[in-house]
Amino acid sequence: MNISTPSNQQSISAGSNDQELAIAPEDYSLLTDLYQLTMTACYVGEGLEQQQASFELFTRRLPPNFGYLIAMGLAQALDYLKKLCFNPEQISALQATGIFDHAPDAFWTLLTEAKFTGDVWAVPEGTAVFANEPLLRMEAPLWQAQLVETYLLNTLNYQTLIATRAARSRDVAGAEATLLEFGTRRAFSPQASVWAARAALAGGLDATSNVLAALKLGRKPAGTMAHSLVMALAATQGTEAQAFTAFHRYFPGAPLLIDTYDAIAAAHQLAAQLQSGEIQLAGVRLDSGDLVSLSQQISQILPNVPIFASGDLDEFKIAELKAAGACINGYGLGTQLVTGSPVNGVYKLVEIDNIPVMKESTGKVTYPGRKQIFRHYESGFAVCDRLGLMAEDALPLIPLLQLVMQNGVPTQPPESLNAIAQRTAQSVASLAAVTRQIHSPAPFSVEPSPALLDLITHTQRTH
Repeated sequence: MNISTPSNQQSISAGSNDQELAIAPEDYSLLTDLYQLTMTACYVGEGLEQQQASFELFTRRLPPNFGYLIAMGLAQALDYLKKLCFNPEQISALQATGIFDHAPDAFWTLLTEAKFTGDVWAVPEGTAVFANEPLLRMEAPLWQAQLVETYLLNTLNYQTLIATRAARSRDVAGAEATLLEFGTRRAFSPQASVWAARAALAGGLDATSNVLAALKLGRKPAGTMAHSLVMALAATQGTEAQAFTAFHRYFPGAPLLIDTYDAIAAAHQLAAQLQSGEIQLAGVRLDSGDLVSLSQQISQILPNVPIFASGDLDEFKIAELKAAGACINGYGLGTQLVTGSPVNGVYKLVEIDNIPVMKESTGKVTYPGRKQIFRHYESGFAVCDRLGLMAEDALPLIPLLQLVMQNGVPTQPPESLNAIAQRTAQSVASLAAVTRQIHSPAPFSVEPSPALLDLITHTQRTH
């Protein structure tokens, strides 16, 4: 296998001084895999770059124990498409690699004048989707549709994972529980931490501890304290109680982390202070130990104080805690929320110059043609989906894919996080309990339409 590499390593060494590696909007065009650019150069050379193409982004299968996905990341995808361009410095840097020495001159002209001019169809953020259903379809000149694949997959795959895990956690914890996103320190990058916070809020969590994300999203950041503050103040001022008093001097009534030393002893001390009127207390947090036993005991000692738990929690552990009778009012979700089994979304060509195409590789077959998801509801519940062709009339079924960008211009203003979170809650609530369950969920019925089955038969090259 020949893999393109720089022919002159020295030619790109100037970039090695950028230790920050921060990403700005003007960098988006280069935030792509090399083969998107080499294929674009080939399309130009073969005179195919302006052929109208349709690509669809979907996942072939759901992550283990997932009965559904919550589509997320569309807002960032559309923002990327609006800003797509190449500046002279980027083009010079590409030329300096030597990789494109044999590319046609028209390739460089194309990049110089680059602007996204296509249409985008997508399901609204917060919508429940299933395997083989397109979250997004790109309809654009071939070179544009090809070039944007990497960024679209990056933002939709990751945010969809976070939103889905957030929605599952909310579903398990219940509407009354407080759920906070604590994943910044475990997210895969600083950029990912901001996306994770957004997706978590849109997926149903109440707040994030990520200050930048919260302020960018018009939210108030939320959190408590760390063990280090208790240890530092207790060591220098004498006792854990004095550490709590000092913290409340600046943040009156704030929740306190009480398991640095002995959680039960700390609870008794706080109970005495509450009874004497020395302090007010919005809650206590437990981050270790037997959360079931500790929360039960502390709820007796501090009967009117909310108990908040954290420490590698996820929807599975929340379910276990509730089943065991834990007296917990809220949960902090971090590592398990922002990591875990990926949403392995793919982006595949389904039509070129009005010709339907399909991939026939073993285990990776794709459906040809531009498709629509038609959802059947009964009494407000989603019963089944029909995966059909865009030209089909499937009334009274509800089509899910909407035109969200036309000729490179968004068709509607960005939605608020509250609106997306509300759609998420409604989408999850519309699913049967057996599909929502977190262990061995029952598959949701998604059937290809007769028209799609007929197109598959006529498109296949191998029989």
